[in-house]
Amino acid sequence: MEVALFEPRIPQNTGNIARSCAAYNIPLNLIEPLGFKLEDKYLKRAGLDYWPLVNVNNYENFDKFLESKLSKRIISFSKKNGMYLNEFKFKEDDVLLFGREDSGLPDCIIDKSDFLISIFMPNIQNATKGHAGVRSLNLSVACGIAIYEAHKQINFQNDN
Repeated sequence: MEVALFEPRIPQNTGNIARSCAAYNIPLNLIEPLGFKLEDKYLKRAGLDYWPLVNVNNYENFDKFLESKLSKRIISFSKKNGMYLNEFKFKEDDVLLFGREDSGLPDCIIDKSDFLISIFMPNIQNATKGHAGVRSLNLSVACGIAIYEAHKQINFQNDN
């Protein structure tokens, strides 16, 4: 399994995600342009002293990233009407793709992915019903939830 971040903007989120990748021993792919420099102090602080444990790969754009992952399934995450996370069956070599903090994944990127997944939120904002709920999860939180679920399935449930 791998994690990929499409044009991340907030260094603290990327640092927290890197820390999760270190904990689960999975690579982190960063797709440029980034909204920060890799030397950013907030990025380093959020990742603490775990950076040496993370296999980080940088890609200059999405097409270069996609070329390097032709044999893998690209699993996009978005609040945009995907299959719910708990209904999806992960495989060991899946790449979990997350979008920008401010705009998520563009449709053109989702269209190039193999699957679209959404994380269920019972208190989601619903403009059509006038509901003032939560718009979305924080990127690092969503990524952590997805990593945990995929890891759980691959390591504990696929034996059945």
